[in-house]
Amino acid sequence: MTSSDPSPDYDPTQYDRPSVTVDLVLLGLAGGELSVLLKRRTAAPQEGRWALPGGFVRIDETLEAAANRVLREKIGLTGVSLEQLYTFGAIDRDPRMRIISVAYMALFDAASFARGMASGKNLGTASFAADGRMRDAAGTPLPLAFDHATILGVARERLRGKIDYSDIGFGLLPERFTLRQLQDVHEAILSVRLNKPAFRRRMLDRGWLVPTGEREPDASHRPAELFRYRGAPPTPTAPARAGRHA
Repeated sequence: MTSSDPSPDYDPTQYDRPSVTVDLVLLGLAGGELSVLLKRRTAAPQEGRWALPGGFVRIDETLEAAANRVLREKIGLTGVSLEQLYTFGAIDRDPRMRIISVAYMALFDAASFARGMASGKNLGTASFAADGRMRDAAGTPLPLAFDHATILGVARERLRGKIDYSDIGFGLLPERFTLRQLQDVHEAILSVRLNKPAFRRRMLDRGWLVPTGEREPDASHRPAELFRYRGAPPTPTAPARAGRHA
């Protein structure tokens, strides 16, 4: 017997075995509002309610592998950078049994977010209301399954806490973007209107933005200048990204 072998006296049946799931918080901008992809539950418990895409972790896979499998099977996307958000383990969070959920978060630019919406089955989007609750396109509050409203609240606070000092907001933008688009991202996350001149001056002073020498195409008004995030390498075109590490 090696040092890594369990003791002969060890009996795993002495301990309860809670199940583990992963839930995905997939965020993007829709109609200028911070939105999330949801999937309607088709089975009990809480059948008919909207929920984050999720699934049980198999005994032979890592948490990251489970998250990517759920993303592939339920949303139809691959190659997305997922960041572990938080672990949710309230005893009564699921009526079926003791289930601990590890939530992952990813940010999408508008084109990739729309593509994820189109590729998934039975998917819908919901936006954050001013009070933090989720609402549909008509503004009607959505009752979410399990503790998913709590999970979304944690994701939103993560964004709000990091948006002013980190590059997290660039994950919601295409490779090339205007200063108006950048301000839209900050306003959607913070749920406030920002002073345009002050915001632009602050962003430019940080040295994060690189002028591309291009202007937005197909603009009905005077085309705005396009920038790119300094942390991203220049590319000859601006393809929509599947996602960026949050």
